[in-house]
Amino acid sequence: MEKEKLSQAIKDCEEEEKELRFRKFGIREARRLGEILVRIAEERKAPVALDIELWGFQVFHSCMDQAAPYNNLWIERKHRMVRTKQISSLHAGYLLECQGQDLERDWLLDPKAYAVKGGGFPILLEDGSCIGSAACSGLPHEQDHRLIVEGLRRCKEMNIHDRSEGGAEE
Repeated sequence: MEKEKLSQAIKDCEEEEKELRFRKFGIREARRLGEILVRIAEERKAPVALDIELWGFQVFHSCMDQAAPYNNLWIERKHRMVRTKQISSLHAGYLLECQGQDLERDWLLDPKAYAVKGGGFPILLEDGSCIGSAACSGLPHEQDHRLIVEGLRRCKEMNIHDRSEGGAEE
């Protein structure tokens, strides 16, 4: 990717990571996010596996028709990257490329265990704390990323709407 486009892509990732923060996010919110992600995947007939983890353990998992077993392997690699760097797996890939670095040589991470492709996204609280991640695998990696971002946006909007109506809090 050319330098200017790469710089813009990194800026876009940073903006998403600032925008998609929650005041509160627990098991109930994870389930809601999972249901939203499944709806989006069904609307698109996307052959994906979806996964959400909080505090290091899996709290949601679902596979759509046509998903394959290796999608779960990609999901785990994406979760590991988010856990380690606390940024999206796509953002991590762009940073490596921009800095001319190598995952194994410069970050000391095994490329068989860590993914620098889109589809893993941190679950962040308003103070920037990373408490988990949401991951998708089965589409081209940028589309995996966009599916997760769209799901997080919808979830955040629903939480804000609920709060303004006196319902569930974010």
